[in-house]
Amino acid sequence: MNPVHLHLMLNHVPVLGVAFGLALVGLSLWLKSEELKKVSLGFLIVIAALSIPAYLTGEPAEKIVEDLPGVSEDAIEQHEEAAQVAFVGVLIVGAAALCGLFFFRGESRVPNWLSATVLVMSVIVFALMAWTANLGGLIRHPEIRPDFHAATKTEKPG
Repeated sequence: MNPVHLHLMLNHVPVLGVAFGLALVGLSLWLKSEELKKVSLGFLIVIAALSIPAYLTGEPAEKIVEDLPGVSEDAIEQHEEAAQVAFVGVLIVGAAALCGLFFFRGESRVPNWLSATVLVMSVIVFALMAWTANLGGLIRHPEIRPDFHAATKTEKPG
């Protein structure tokens, strides 16, 4: 297994994890469930921690694919810049969730304002993650590039 394989396996965790985490936070607010609030905050902390290896495997993966045919250096750079922003965002969400659990650990209730803030931040971070993932896909998937035109099949002589 090389760094590219590892990066491709790990990069789905933050994208899908943040989506699942924001769904949990939203559900906890809708159901008014204190237990689910705490679980969702804990889940987002875990996702922030799991985002670290996904982010750190990006640079070694770049070193392997940057000289392959059909790979655009511009696509790599755009993905890398978006990944930096999304990574900082997920760390901020994780830190907010951690602070919430820490500061309200003796309380029976996590304030709704904290959960709502984490929910809004998670929506923003999910959008950043989805954009980053899309840009990553453009690196090696020409079929999803805006300028892609499918080749037409030619008939075989009969």
